[in-house]
Amino acid sequence: MEVAGEARGGGVTAPTRRACFASVAPGLEHIAATELSQLSVSDLTVTEGGVTFTADDRALLRCNLRLRSVSRVIVRVAQFRATAFSELERLAKSVPWEEFVAPGDAVRLRVTCKKSILYHSDAVAERVMGAITARVKGVRAARGADEDESDESDAGPAQLFVVRVLRDVCTISADSSGELLHRRGYRLATAKAPMRETLAAAMLLALGYDGSVPLVDAMCGAGTIPIEGALIARQMAPGLGRTFRCEHWPVAGKRPGAAAVREKAAALMIPHAPQPILASDRDRGAAEAALANAERAGVVDDLRIFQRALSSIEVPEGPGLLLVNPPYGGRVGDSDDLRNLYAQLGHVARDRCRGWTVGVLSADRALDRQVGLDFRDILTFRNGGIPVRLVAAVVPV
Repeated sequence: MEVAGEARGGGVTAPTRRACFASVAPGLEHIAATELSQLSVSDLTVTEGGVTFTADDRALLRCNLRLRSVSRVIVRVAQFRATAFSELERLAKSVPWEEFVAPGDAVRLRVTCKKSILYHSDAVAERVMGAITARVKGVRAARGADEDESDESDAGPAQLFVVRVLRDVCTISADSSGELLHRRGYRLATAKAPMRETLAAAMLLALGYDGSVPLVDAMCGAGTIPIEGALIARQMAPGLGRTFRCEHWPVAGKRPGAAAVREKAAALMIPHAPQPILASDRDRGAAEAALANAERAGVVDDLRIFQRALSSIEVPEGPGLLLVNPPYGGRVGDSDDLRNLYAQLGHVARDRCRGWTVGVLSADRALDRQVGLDFRDILTFRNGGIPVRLVAAVVPV
């Protein structure tokens, strides 16, 4: 049996370095890998749905604080072979659960079984939960079916353990993030068809945005794209306004350095975005939501937010980046209006954004053609369950 720890004084403690997995929306793996390469982690490997890597405890917290495109970070706790429930129970009881949960904590399990003798996920979950409660008294099963609807305890959100049984090998991992990382804490006000913060950040990163050129979002909705742009431009760690499950692990208080990691992340911030960031929407409620969210994110002074139709937008001196998430089929608007909207976007871009990069999140190539620019595909992923593509083109001068 492989346990992610080493024996000390008869117990098992967490290792100096951990095998980790950064989970992302499929299609964003290489964006996440680029981010991770800048955060003092090692053994990076891109795989479907995420990136595997190795990190010490400080780097693990740093990843949760600073990764922009990642949904959650999990760490491997143990791996062993089990072909009978008695074997599963025995080996699960030797896992150092006390490294990750304390009495009174809520625990949630996500179990999958494939191509294994132990194929019944509920039965596996029952044995694993029994092993946890046998080793850590007072731990309880979290309420609710969705692991992202966190059951709160004194130590924060419920601890999620991911248990995968594949070809009779059981791998147990602990979620280090808690709430999904797109929950930065600022987007309380919403508009139609909101976009997750991680997706907006990934789009900006994929287009090379670093704050050195102006950014315009003429269909800003609740402001997610411009707010994420401001966080990037100011080098603000997106997780500074929240805590993470790994900070509540019982071992966390025994290791120095967590405060220093947060202080260093905060010290990277610059006072203001170096270039203008403009956000507008024709809907008054959307513009008001964007303003409220920008205030909560601490970047309201970096944004200029307007209630304004696409045809009336003004752009600063460029070149810069015009990035929009327009309505697309199946969500908001009808087909005739959409064709006209995309055509208008192309007219505005050619008239006012010469030399600029235009990025569009699109679900329909026919609508792309209405813009009239020579788009190329940058990213492919799902937004709200809909397959979408980030396309981009440079507007001819």
